[in-house]
Amino acid sequence: MVMGDIATATDLLVIGAGPGGYVAAIRGAQLGLDTTLVEKDAYGGTCLNRGCIPSKAFIHGADVAHEAANAEELGIHADPAVDMRQMQEWKSGVVDQLTSGVEKLCKANGVALLEGTAAFEDEHTARIAHGGEGQGMETVEFDQAIIATGSRPLQIPGFDFDDDPVLSSAELLQMESVPDSLVVVGAGYIGMELSTMLAKLGTDVTVVEMLDDVLPMYEDDIKRIVRSRAEDLGVEFHFGEGATGWEEAGDGVVVSTETEDGEVSEYAGDAVLVAVGRQPVTDTLELESIGLEPNENGFIETDDRARTDVENVFAIGDVAGEPMLAHAASAEGIVAAEVAAGEPDALDQQAIPAAVFTDPEIATVGLTEAEAEAEGFEPVVGEMPLRASGRALSMNESEGFVRVVADEASGIVLGGQLVGPNASELVAEVALAVEMSATLEDVAGTVHTHPTLAEAVMEAAENAQGQAIHTLNR
Repeated sequence: MVMGDIATATDLLVIGAGPGGYVAAIRGAQLGLDTTLVEKDAYGGTCLNRGCIPSKAFIHGADVAHEAANAEELGIHADPAVDMRQMQEWKSGVVDQLTSGVEKLCKANGVALLEGTAAFEDEHTARIAHGGEGQGMETVEFDQAIIATGSRPLQIPGFDFDDDPVLSSAELLQMESVPDSLVVVGAGYIGMELSTMLAKLGTDVTVVEMLDDVLPMYEDDIKRIVRSRAEDLGVEFHFGEGATGWEEAGDGVVVSTETEDGEVSEYAGDAVLVAVGRQPVTDTLELESIGLEPNENGFIETDDRARTDVENVFAIGDVAGEPMLAHAASAEGIVAAEVAAGEPDALDQQAIPAAVFTDPEIATVGLTEAEAEAEGFEPVVGEMPLRASGRALSMNESEGFVRVVADEASGIVLGGQLVGPNASELVAEVALAVEMSATLEDVAGTVHTHPTLAEAVMEAAENAQGQAIHTLNR
């Protein structure tokens, strides 16, 4: 120990206060563990400060502006003006309310909070470097630790986020004016969400993607609807092209791309957004001090109880790999804390939903039909198109569908795929069905409020049974 250091001890040390870490810390404290939570930046992590919440706030603002400007069919005529500075202030207010709430919840549950960067010294000791000159170090001895350090935007060669025109998603969400034009590298969920949002705010968006379509993790009929809507909004796609570099041109940039055949193209914009994925943050932890080595992709491998190869060290959230979702991190955090407290718990990855906040939204949970077949099931599929939904039509949102996949022999719901308005909300019912091994009969027999979008889940279950009323049975 260095002279002047503070030394403390704790039962459970949680490193990182994102949606995995703060949830794990609170649950650990609730279970009677003396719990210390270390955060080097801001409570709530990327999700609350630079990701989920800011992006959804802006997506909502863009939706309001776009709907108001395009409601002539409903007899509404408007020409809204977007004040980006004011929207930024509103977004920041939302973020501040949530992050301060996290801090208050931790304190109210008895979690000790430390600000600084944690690094392991050995399997039971960590050193906390406090930010700021002269702030010093602190040694924390722990019985068990949970790593929840999250992820950061992935950089690609030739595109350094330190260069002003090259933006990460976090930097884009700090914008105080709407760019006239933007080149987006990547058509995954982050690229598609932000491209759609900006197009609604009036930006000319050009997307370059090295693969042959958007959203590689989703089925073709889902991707087609989302891509088509984005194109209707004016988003221009160039597939099969990898970004190779950029150069300044006037007040903006020109991005160069190249195909596998060597064909070179150039696209101009005010700036370039690089949205090709995220990478785990482990470089500050000094994992070698505890004999823990990330895998070839940089993630810390865990079992279904969030345990690493080091007996008393857990890892949760993005740093532990897919699914890199805030709600998955929270679920993993609860499991890790309960296991650390001696409780029997494990994570059911099958029941974790995923959502993409494009227009329309996408949400999935469990198995697709193809995945169910690959796992040895004989699946039966039911589908309800939203063009047959009274509520969807009354919202002027008839594109999309709800699909339910079940085991034909038992009727047990195995998964679902939804694309349409509020899909991120509707998927919760299907996720519950998967979690509790509900059957098609359970879902179809549950009376749903009319008129609602949720009725489409019931109708899809009925369709899988050959009993649908409001759509043709397969």
